[in-house]
Amino acid sequence: MSNTSHTTESQTAQPERPTWPAVWKGWRRKCPNCGTGPMLRSYLKVRDTCPVCREPLHHHRADDGPAYLTILIVGHLMAPLLHVAFTTYRPDPLILFTIFAVGCISLSLYLLPRLKGVIVAIQWARYMHGFAPPA
Repeated sequence: MSNTSHTTESQTAQPERPTWPAVWKGWRRKCPNCGTGPMLRSYLKVRDTCPVCREPLHHHRADDGPAYLTILIVGHLMAPLLHVAFTTYRPDPLILFTIFAVGCISLSLYLLPRLKGVIVAIQWARYMHGFAPPA
């Protein structure tokens, strides 16, 4: 028996969903299918369906992915900035702490819903976790 690709007929019959346009729509917190309907109904709660195109969105499994990516990005941006600010300007520690605390919190609050939209959009584009085309 040869070791060939194991694709089923249901996998080959799925229409192509381009990933990068879906990622951009997710970054804007819009439906990955139509790009106009809002994906989130509150700060981080994903709607069950898109109010414009009725695409089901309840299949997503974003879980801790957006929080992990937010921490990763904010940490990699703010740590070098903190080092540069401290070695270059030598501000008072309380001023340095205040500026970077506000910066970290603001950047985290900005990135978290956008990264959640990106993860849901990637799952939608790759047919993950039940995001399958209608039968």
